[in-house]
Parts: sequence; C-alpha cells; structure tokens
Amino acid sequence: MISQNDRNVIRELATKWMEWASRPVMQERKRLWKAVHDLKAERPVILFETAWIDGYVRADELRCEDPFLRNVEQNMRVTLRQAEELNDDLVVEPHYRLGWRMRFSDYGVPVEIRSAPGTQSIAYSFSFPIATPADIAKLRPRTISVDRAETQRRRALLEDAMGDILPIRVGNFDPFISEFNVGEYGDLGFTGNFFFGLTWQLYRFIGNDRLLYWVYDEPKAIHDLMSYLLADRLALFSFFEREGLLDFNTDSQMAGPRMYGYVSDLPVPDAARRAGLKDVWGWAESQEFQMMSPEMYGEFVLPYLAKLSERFGLVYYGCCERVDDRLPLILKAIPNLRSVSVSGWSDLAKTAELLGKKYVFSRKPTPAYLSGTNPDWNRLEADMKNTRAVTKDSNLEILYRDVYSTNGDRARLRKWVEMTKRTFQI
Repeated sequence: MISQNDRNVIRELATKWMEWASRPVMQERKRLWKAVHDLKAERPVILFETAWIDGYVRADELRCEDPFLRNVEQNMRVTLRQAEELNDDLVVEPHYRLGWRMRFSDYGVPVEIRSAPGTQSIAYSFSFPIATPADIAKLRPRTISVDRAETQRRRALLEDAMGDILPIRVGNFDPFISEFNVGEYGDLGFTGNFFFGLTWQLYRFIGNDRLLYWVYDEPKAIHDLMSYLLADRLALFSFFEREGLLDFNTDSQMAGPRMYGYVSDLPVPDAARRAGLKDVWGWAESQEFQMMSPEMYGEFVLPYLAKLSERFGLVYYGCCERVDDRLPLILKAIPNLRSVSVSGWSDLAKTAELLGKKYVFSRKPTPAYLSGTNPDWNRLEADMKNTRAVTKDSNLEILYRDVYSTNGDRARLRKWVEMTKRTFQI
C-alpha cells in the first residue's frame, strides 16, 4: 500500500521529470553525446556528478515516508535539481530505471568495511583477510542470485505510483556499488555500469603493503588472485546474460564512471529483445596499480582486463588513475576500447596525442579545485584552458566527478559549467 502523501510526492516529481524529458534540448544533447562517442564530435559535452555531493538534496527536503520510495524521491530530486540549476549536458530520459535486486555470498572470507565510528566519512579501510599466500585457498566462488519477486514488487509499487506518467524500466545493476553491499543490493539509481574492478577487489583482499610487496616476493599469489577475480567477474556477467537481466546501456545509464552510453556502434535500448554482453559497454580500470610500472601493470593486470573486455561490445577505460605511461599497452590489448578517462594525474598533452581522433578523451577535472570552503577559480579556469589547448583535435567529454562537499554552495556548480562553456566557446 502507498500512502496518499507518498503517492502525491512521487507523482509530482514524475510529472516534472516527464516535462524535462520532453524538452527538445534533450534530443539535442543525446545527439551531441552520440557524436562524441561516434568519434565525430561537434563540440565537447559536459556533465557534472551531483549525486554524491553532501547535502545536494538534504534529508529534510524529502517528504516520502516509505524507505524505498524515499530513495526513489532522493534520486529524482537530484536529477531534477541538476536539470533546473546547472545547464550542463544532463539527459533526462522519459522513463525511470530500476536495477535488479541482487544477492551475493561473500568470497569465502569476510571483507569488512571499517570507517571512523559515528561518521559517514568517505574515508574507510578494510579487514584485508588474505594475509599470506596460503590464505588464498580459503576463497570460494561467490553464489549469485536475483530476487525477481522483490524486484517486481518494487516495479509494481512504482507503476502504481507513477506508471501512467513515467514508465518504469527494469534491468542491469551497479557492480561498483554492490562491492560495498555484500549480501544484497537494491536500487540506488545507478544501473547500467558493468565495472570490472579486479584490482579494486585485490586491494580489499590483501591491503596496500602486500600489494606492493607481493609483485616482487609472491608473484604467483598475485596471479592466483587475479585469476580468481577474473573467473568471478566472468561468472557474474555470464549470469546476467544467461538470466536475461541485461539491458542496453546505450542511453543515460552509467556506461563508465558517469559517462553516458549513447553511441551508434551498439544497439539502442529495445524492449522487444534481450541484450547480450556484446550489446553493452564495459568499464575497465586499475587505480590501485597506478604506483606500479607499466611493465608490472602489463604483467599482473592488463591480461585479465583484456580477457574481460573481450566479452563486451565497447569498453570505457580508467577512472582517477594516471594512464599516459601505460596507454600504448592498453590500446594494443583492448581493440574494442572507445573512451579513456584522463584525470589530472595524466600528462594531458601526451594522452591527447596518443588518443588522437580514434578514441574519446574523457576528461576528469581535479575535484579538489572546486571542493570545500574556497574553490580555486584560477586553477579551475587554467585547467579548462589547458584542456582546450591540448584537445583541439579530440573527441572530448568533460565529466566532473568526486566533488563531495561544496559547503552548501550549489551555485558554484553552475558557475563552473558556465566558465567551462565560455572557455570552449559553447
């Protein structure tokens, strides 16, 4: 049962959502995103990640009482506020997406998340259960299941509340988020991203010290762990394909770290047929190996990422790590690579030269410049001017991520978007 209050709240938001989705600018933005990913960019596309900003939508603004609908309300208010305030290239689709409710066992060993008591800090550590190579024998294949009944119950709840205004689409989930929720994962509004996350999980097994030492002292242990994680991801993605849980992520779903999936070389979302892995984007990265040499990365990581990449139609590579020093290896190993994340740790000019017009230059501005009490506007402007100078021949998307605090100053986000548009003469 849905309370009248909750129904009114969700219907009001659904109406606003469809109003935005119906605006002609949304079709224009989709066309521009697709042009960039088709390697025929007409201009840079710009998108800000607002969902993780502390207080972007405050708890006291939420009016739903049901916990699930309250979560949906949060997701909808974030999207609508961004559409109303930022004027970036956000796309609002004429439907609401719901991820499959998934359940996972642990890996045979508990990987406990440890954060500071009484805080909701983004700083945290883990229990690092693999302390010796002998501990690898404790690992077991994860069991994976989908709770279809609970997923359909939630879908029915949303269709009852707003289905006559805003259609509901069910499909995919977010394996990146699920790593924080061993046991089960519900809708968090970020379906669509198929994250490989091998060294992400490797670090959580053994910790940073052993990660640094074992490539020298216990190389077989690193390969054994990477082989285990490769098999785990292959099993997960194959489960989704076999069980008919995949949906096309060639729309405003997260096809990479905040990247939209619009592209001509993969099928558009089609409710009439099942999607396969070859129809969707995958996301490969290895932030944890940034401190390793390209040669060690090429030995211990890249072969496993390349094997996973073979299963997908197109691949987005990277997140926050430096890529320019190992990019030639990546370009050779992953022939279906389309887009590469370029953070402030990379040599921008060298990366632009390597990518040329054959790939998407997916720029990630430095979060620290815009975060906290006092944004550094001189650095922000210089960063964008430098980006423009080195990417004049690139297929450029600018994705501002990992800004977690603005001290309640939402206006700075629009100011950055406007500054960036002026810089690129948009």
